[in-house]
Amino acid sequence: MKFSILAYGKAGRGAESELVDRYLKRIPWGASVIELAESATFPPAPANSRTVVLDERGKALSSEAFAQRLGQWRDGGVRDVRFLLGPADGHKAETRDTADLVLALGPATWPHLLARAMLAEQLYRAFSILTGHPYHRE
Repeated sequence: MKFSILAYGKAGRGAESELVDRYLKRIPWGASVIELAESATFPPAPANSRTVVLDERGKALSSEAFAQRLGQWRDGGVRDVRFLLGPADGHKAETRDTADLVLALGPATWPHLLARAMLAEQLYRAFSILTGHPYHRE
């Protein structure tokens, strides 16, 4: 299963971007960040994929529950999971309504670059849980 983080704005070469890269490179299934211009819209979802919208109104999942959801999708034949990080004003209702999961990174509001890093870490942690790697409990 491949992970794609679709996010508005450019991360540049800061510490947050390095952290995102560090975690995504550890996922052998494949993981990438696709940066969108502020005026762009999210591209349509590919066939046999799932879309996760990150939004403060979403459901907060434990790392284990998040891994379990991804594992269910993987075991059900899902090939791609897209994670949508919205614009500064948040996602449109139609984007949230068509998502397979609306996910919150907790009750706090996070800067987009930190949200990318937190999501990348949780994706690596989920991979670790699903493959029995000790990272989750080191």
